[in-house]
Amino acid sequence: MIAAQAALETKMLLRNGEQLLLTVVIPTLLLVLFSSVDVVDTGAGKAVDFLTPGILALAVMSTAFTGQAIATGFERRYGVLKRLAASPLPRWGLMTAKTASVLVTEVLQVLLLTVIAFALGWSPHGNPAAVLLLLVLGTAAFSGLGLLMAGTLKAEATLAAANLVFLLLLVGGGVIVPLEKFGAAGQQVLGLLPISALSDGLRAVLQHGSGTPWGDLGVLAVWAVVGLAAAGRFFRWE
Repeated sequence: MIAAQAALETKMLLRNGEQLLLTVVIPTLLLVLFSSVDVVDTGAGKAVDFLTPGILALAVMSTAFTGQAIATGFERRYGVLKRLAASPLPRWGLMTAKTASVLVTEVLQVLLLTVIAFALGWSPHGNPAAVLLLLVLGTAAFSGLGLLMAGTLKAEATLAAANLVFLLLLVGGGVIVPLEKFGAAGQQVLGLLPISALSDGLRAVLQHGSGTPWGDLGVLAVWAVVGLAAAGRFFRWE
């Protein structure tokens, strides 16, 4: 039942034009545009080496947080979740299926963005296991926050808030603009955001070849625990 629901969730997501815009088109355009045009000072080295980790982090956020929050919020509004909750599929099974759908979509995103980045001259370094751990914890953190928003706010409020957060974190989360540009105080505050921890951790491994970024993993772990716990406690199915 979980596998069938996960397949259905994935098909619905891939058929939704707005979801595809968030999860595929925008990250791809940002990667190609800012790697090809010298608009933002990304420091020494090739721009694509700096941008690719941040765009991968953005892809995770767009799927696990923004897309999932909006889709789940409207499912809740139209009574879809209420009906599914009364089906033989248990509630934890539904959440597992949604998580599986997110993971499948992220795999497709990462593969696509990786191919494009290599075509643009990307030269990654570091340990793939550390990258995988960052992506998994980032997915957990953003999923918890997305479900919390979808389960507590009205659908229209979720739509507006999720898109606003997406834009704000795109600008101030170290995705395209280095956090150093925001000054010492701003860097300390913004560095505690999940998107900043994910993009900086991926950048440390993939661009600089660093070891496991335990600090960034710790930030993501805290967000994951808090977000998932709060979503489980306050999520309303009706």
